[in-house]
Amino acid sequence: MKILWITNTLFPDICIELGISVPVIGGWMHSGAKALLNENSGIKLGVATLYKGKEFKSIHLNGITYFLLPNKRNNRKYEYALESHWKTINSQFRPDIVHLHGSEYPVGLAFIKACGNRNVVVSIQGLVSVYEKYYYGGISRYTLLKNTTLRDLVRLDTIFFQQSNMRRRGLWEKETLQSVDHVIGRTSWDKIHTWALNPSANYHFCNETLRESFYVGNWEIEKCERYSIFLSQANYPIKGLHKMIEALPLIIRHFPSVKVYVAGNDFITNRRWKLSGYGKYISSQIDKFRLKDKIIFTGNLSEKDMCERYLNSHVFVCPSSIENSSNSVGEAQLLGVPCVASYVGGMSNLISQRKTGILYRFEEIEILANGVCEIFYNDTLATELSKKGKEEALFRHNGKINAQQLCSIYESILR
Repeated sequence: MKILWITNTLFPDICIELGISVPVIGGWMHSGAKALLNENSGIKLGVATLYKGKEFKSIHLNGITYFLLPNKRNNRKYEYALESHWKTINSQFRPDIVHLHGSEYPVGLAFIKACGNRNVVVSIQGLVSVYEKYYYGGISRYTLLKNTTLRDLVRLDTIFFQQSNMRRRGLWEKETLQSVDHVIGRTSWDKIHTWALNPSANYHFCNETLRESFYVGNWEIEKCERYSIFLSQANYPIKGLHKMIEALPLIIRHFPSVKVYVAGNDFITNRRWKLSGYGKYISSQIDKFRLKDKIIFTGNLSEKDMCERYLNSHVFVCPSSIENSSNSVGEAQLLGVPCVASYVGGMSNLISQRKTGILYRFEEIEILANGVCEIFYNDTLATELSKKGKEEALFRHNGKINAQQLCSIYESILR
């Protein structure tokens, strides 16, 4: 069986071959590909991705045939030139199944327009056509306007432009999902939204296999940095850093030594003309609540460093205004880190309340603060959440089971 994956992220192997840096996102897809090939020796896998080169390339590497398509418009506009590349790949590779990973970019839609939708299946990662409604993260338009910076205006990159871009990608997403007969999802939330967009589509359930390193470590209460909180993403409103900041004064009343570690580059300090509007707002909130010594940006973290940061943390918090199912929560649970997360999107499929984590309503920072404090106070609760969360995550993200399920989906589509 020949399977063609269309992805939005280059895999590590091909990045090394091209001599470019390995992206810090999308590593779970590479893990899933390896699990699929390990589980079924009869599969021949091709992976097609946009890249920043000028020429179309085909490279066979470590059991995968990579197709690299020139990325002239940075995947932000529909590019008709891609259609001829897709026709070439389709005639050369002759896939039995075409699997689009992600629905929000027009690269997969171009394949459908060029080659048709026969045996094409789309995996839902997030749904930007829904996400854009929550893009402001509960911040008022007035506040966002007040914090707009020169950098935002010059680069046409205000929060409002960003939401508009997401809305445009949402139109491509809707067209893509309405053009196919098969969709793969993993939460009740994405299943319902698939039904709303395309009630005739066949919905297939399959969990994701995450990056290898997160299956190895094990969080221990005695070894973590007490009263430390970790957030894996933060540089735009959907990820909810501002809500964590609002909750922090309540936590400080009980735990004055608390620290919040945020993965990624510091987007608020000494940015001058490069300061974004959201960065300006976060900076003003930190000043307002006098939290300058409480927020620590870690810089971009490798897979290994990310594991260590999770394991060193007392609690992982996912304060997003919307998520389908957060891979960061999955990674934290695999390692056994106690989790607190906003009850949005498909998060209830990842966390059972007070069994495998603590859920709270996104707007209610009081409940967020209380959930964190409960874990800080109660080592028995923290250990129980760690144990049960890890057990559930190991089953949910089991590479062998997920690869078998994916093979079964492919076979059912062919039938």
